[in-house]
Amino acid sequence: MPKPTQHIVRTTDGEKLAAFTYGDPANPPLVLIHGYPDDHAVWAKVVPRLEHRFHVVAYDVRGAGESTHPRSMRSYPLSQLECDLASVADQVLHGRPFHLAAHDWGSIQSWEAATDPGFGGRILSFTSISGPCLDHGAHLVRRLATRPLKLAKLLAPSWYIGVFHLPVLAPAFWKFATPQQWRRRVCNLEGTDDIPLNPNADKNGRFGVELYRANVVPRLVAPRNRYAQCPVQAVVLTRDNFVRPEYIDEMRRWADDLEVTEIDSNHWAALSHSADVAKAIGDFALLNHN
Repeated sequence: MPKPTQHIVRTTDGEKLAAFTYGDPANPPLVLIHGYPDDHAVWAKVVPRLEHRFHVVAYDVRGAGESTHPRSMRSYPLSQLECDLASVADQVLHGRPFHLAAHDWGSIQSWEAATDPGFGGRILSFTSISGPCLDHGAHLVRRLATRPLKLAKLLAPSWYIGVFHLPVLAPAFWKFATPQQWRRRVCNLEGTDDIPLNPNADKNGRFGVELYRANVVPRLVAPRNRYAQCPVQAVVLTRDNFVRPEYIDEMRRWADDLEVTEIDSNHWAALSHSADVAKAIGDFALLNHN
């Protein structure tokens, strides 16, 4: 990964986020947000393909990487994660409007800002990779409640979410799982040995599980109507083991300006198909840059 400039961002509730910038600050700003159990290093192969066209900002979300690791579930609601993004934009980009691209839980939390009228105009475009909006997903689940077979097919890949809500089992798993074991798991999923080791994977997993606990059940119980406030690109990973295509179809109900791009990859395309991911992000951002 190119050598970045590191910034420490202070959040509205007193946490610290590690943010890393690449490329010429005069270029269009592009913020990248990683998923679970990753940190900003998941973009290691994507950033070199984007930094010549964009001023790239990649940050470790709370509970991951070099950011602080709050232990309480109450520190991880979507509303606070949206405030974290705003803090990064204010302190690193000095309030400039920016393009946004995110993967997995990075996408899930980014939907909070991308559908917030109060954020309107700040996000120029949003590329969502394998991360549906929890509210949209909950609406879909409710509509399928009378069709149990389709509902079961939709939810089956997400079985682990239930496990993550168990108070002992999930943290215990990450105490025994090593970064080397996690790397082998991702290599097997992606069908390649060319996946870098993330030495923080176990720690990211142990703390980041609170993202699920703080947000999934509240959104299932009381889903909101969340409409995209900017152009959205949904990157569909055609061999994704964790996200069903029905979630992409659901986005059409909530995003008037939606583009769908397919990449022949499993879940960690940023690591296994970085050229395709960078092209999708960069082309969509430039198309929507004013």
